[in-house]
Amino acid sequence: ARAVLVLASGAEISCHAVVVSTGVSYRQLELPGAAELAGAGIYYGAATTEAALYRDQEVGVVGGGNSAGQAAVHLARFAKRVVLMVRTSELSAMSQYLIDQMAAIPNIEIRFNTSISAVHGESHLASVTVAGPDGEEELALGALFVFIGQQPRTEWLEGSVRRDQGGFVITGAALLEDGKPPAGWGSAREPFLLEASLPGVFAAGDVRHRSIKRIASAVGEGAMSVQFVHQYLAGL
Repeated sequence: ARAVLVLASGAEISCHAVVVSTGVSYRQLELPGAAELAGAGIYYGAATTEAALYRDQEVGVVGGGNSAGQAAVHLARFAKRVVLMVRTSELSAMSQYLIDQMAAIPNIEIRFNTSISAVHGESHLASVTVAGPDGEEELALGALFVFIGQQPRTEWLEGSVRRDQGGFVITGAALLEDGKPPAGWGSAREPFLLEASLPGVFAAGDVRHRSIKRIASAVGEGAMSVQFVHQYLAGL
């Protein structure tokens, strides 16, 4: 069986197997001026490489999940103060070990029921306006690290392979229904570990359903997918 990939240019590529590793895009702050300050004080989905740039400064982290907690812990090694802003009233989406870690770090401040209502700065972020239980307040922050969700780049797979509610590609055992491959699978074997609902299509990295959102994991899955492609091609 062959698949046909249609590129944005309109060109078509015929192939026996496809590895989807298109990753995710990070949801961004939809505030005036935020787009212009991206990379200049406002960062999405990462904090490790920029943390040292803000040594002895005050920085903010937006989000209530593990990524936000991990960023806050890492940034606290460099920044004078880290303000973690969470929309909800508790850290229900964060692992307990991270909550305990943050509680033991004196320069991490957690603000619940708080969101960003404005960002300020010309060539670089200078401050943000936060909306909390007591109203609005302007905080002078050297940087803002935003972790408010991910959107997998899978719109182009609509109608081709099964995806979860978030748009991530479902693979391997997660496709089985009562221990059987999904309807329309068309093969006697079960899907390979990283194989999607269409035989010969594989997903690796952040784009995959329930993947570990880490570079090392994505690289490992990429290497594994090549091996599965070889096994798939050998069975044609």
